[in-house]
Amino acid sequence: MIDILVTPPVNEKHRALLESACPGGRFRYIPYADVKREDVEAAAVIIGNVPREFLKGADKLHLLHLNTAGADGYPEAMPERAILTNSSGAYGLAISEHMLGMLLAVKKKLYLYWNDQKDCLWRDEGGVSSIEDAVVLSVGMGDIGGEFLRKCKALGAYTIGVRRTPRAKPDFADELYTLDAIDELLPRADVVALSLPSGPATNGLMDERRLRLMKRGAVLINVGRGSAVDTDALVSVCSEGLIRAALDVTDPEPLPAEHPLWHTPNAYITPHISGFFHLPQTLDRIVAIGAENLKRIVAGEPLLNAVDASTGYRRKEGRA
Repeated sequence: MIDILVTPPVNEKHRALLESACPGGRFRYIPYADVKREDVEAAAVIIGNVPREFLKGADKLHLLHLNTAGADGYPEAMPERAILTNSSGAYGLAISEHMLGMLLAVKKKLYLYWNDQKDCLWRDEGGVSSIEDAVVLSVGMGDIGGEFLRKCKALGAYTIGVRRTPRAKPDFADELYTLDAIDELLPRADVVALSLPSGPATNGLMDERRLRLMKRGAVLINVGRGSAVDTDALVSVCSEGLIRAALDVTDPEPLPAEHPLWHTPNAYITPHISGFFHLPQTLDRIVAIGAENLKRIVAGEPLLNAVDASTGYRRKEGRA
């Protein structure tokens, strides 16, 4: 009997889908906050995140399917023979809509009007800008970055994608490049959207030099990892009024109460909540990917979203 630990907050529909993928499996549904080391050590398959330090003695583990798209710290913690997969593909809807909402709030000055409302000020905050005819640059063209670019294209933007490796250009991108072209692209863009995992190629990508390459008044959106942006440099550049920033991730996280980014002009923050389980469809998609991988691991078939430990990205092909 296969011991399967499930940590996301699944409902009866989700349980039925998971259990149909492995009839006869022993399923244990334990919320992340309640998981104990012995729960992890007993499992052959884990669907959902668990504390990384519990993986050290998990010698029975064959598959850990993360409920997150990012795999920060998990590859290094995995037992030698276990496979790590992620939920890339589950978050595009939720996070791309969050990005679009933040972008519209910045462009239409809704944040300014919210501040005015709190101060009971009936005040015109002046001109605004549009997504239509804006140049939108998406650095990261996975599920999240691609869905955001698709939405911006539908609203009339000119869209440019940047990805790690060359691939055929999708219809919703007017231009497509690899990461080495970013310095030439930043001065063209009205919007720069980052949806990148943590890793050697992305940490510190937007340093002060690159932030100052951006077009004056451009909007920087970051929903990947805060480590992609030099936070001190961002505080300086936003304070000078050169760019605006809409951030769902920061470096550090959680952002300390005394950090100057909280009070930086032209910077707007949400506390890394654009994904998670707030949109019901996200959890539906996570469970669907997890159930498919459960079915595949039992059958000895290649897995979806196997994580490449050297890059933090999913591999093009899984392995069994």
